[in-house]
Amino acid sequence: MKERTLSPGSIRGIKTLSVVESAEALAPRVAELAELGERERHLPDELVASFRMAGLLTMGAPASLGGGQVAVDEMLRAVEAIARADAAAAWCAMIQSTSGVTGAYLAPEGAAEVFAGGDAILGGVYAPMGRAVRVDGGFRASGRWAFASGSRHCTWLVGGCLLEGMPPRGLLFRAAEVTIHDTWRVSGLAGTGSNDFEVADVFVPLARTTDLASERPLLDGALYKFPVFGLLALGIAAVALGTARGAIDDILELAGSKTPTGSRRKLAERPLVQFQVAQSEAILGSARAFVFDTVARCWTAADRGEELTLDHRARLRLAATHATTASAQVVDAMYNAGGGTSIYSTSPLQRRFRDIHAATQHVMVGPPTYELAGRILLGLESDTSVL
Repeated sequence: MKERTLSPGSIRGIKTLSVVESAEALAPRVAELAELGERERHLPDELVASFRMAGLLTMGAPASLGGGQVAVDEMLRAVEAIARADAAAAWCAMIQSTSGVTGAYLAPEGAAEVFAGGDAILGGVYAPMGRAVRVDGGFRASGRWAFASGSRHCTWLVGGCLLEGMPPRGLLFRAAEVTIHDTWRVSGLAGTGSNDFEVADVFVPLARTTDLASERPLLDGALYKFPVFGLLALGIAAVALGTARGAIDDILELAGSKTPTGSRRKLAERPLVQFQVAQSEAILGSARAFVFDTVARCWTAADRGEELTLDHRARLRLAATHATTASAQVVDAMYNAGGGTSIYSTSPLQRRFRDIHAATQHVMVGPPTYELAGRILLGLESDTSVL
């Protein structure tokens, strides 16, 4: 089948495609703009416009509010396709899309305000790094949050806040109410623009607040039966899987043309490289199958109207963490297979190496997830609030 592609800068007709088809069509341009995104440390404006038009920043937002509300496997495939071209661009699409799920938890008047016009782009940080006090009609909040990916192009930003006498809540701030601090100078995922943002004594009505850890979504749909933080972990895994697939692509292209120093044979003829490529294909394929098989099982239950069990949620996080870890192993192998070529800025392998090792640092796919999943599978009492 001939791949769909779009000419540079063109987004005409993209609304007729599914999100997966759009992601695949935009991928060549995403790859071309990866260096610019890394240099400017945020998603290039051209891609913001293209992703908006294609619905790649609103895949998780409710359809009734103008969002995509796409199936989980479709969202993951779209993110994976973008990550194959550039992990940072995929990370932004993933964070904005998973943040859009917030719309299913907001009170109707809050959701109507946030999603008015049908073009709301959400981001922010749910970790309770801010503080808020209860006042008539809502809260007054102050605080500063780190790691706000894609904050530069968001219209609304969520900030988790500690509240006296109440569980933490996520408060939604208008983009005009926040100050973005230029702090994102990092080794990997540099193009995500994950800067700090800050608010000072901002009023937020109660209807624009959520408690994703304990409250149930107010809207129906299989997507909203998936745990929000589990969905975030799956999104990270999709970025990792796409990055690993891109690294294998890089080596397949390099191996057919490079003759290593001191050798008469091309890189592809080296037994070690053949072993590394074959093993990496097996590792990546197995990890990916685990993710999509687990998602399919959970989606079937959710689509029947069932609540996802603790076992479901534990397996989702386990699959996501394993896929991220396995993807890093694949990228490392491909980076090593590339030899000296891998360290040059002209090689995408060096960026993939840095990006994957930024993704593995996210708490949602960290090593403690294995311990938590293991305790649940063994039937031991566990703190499941993060699931």
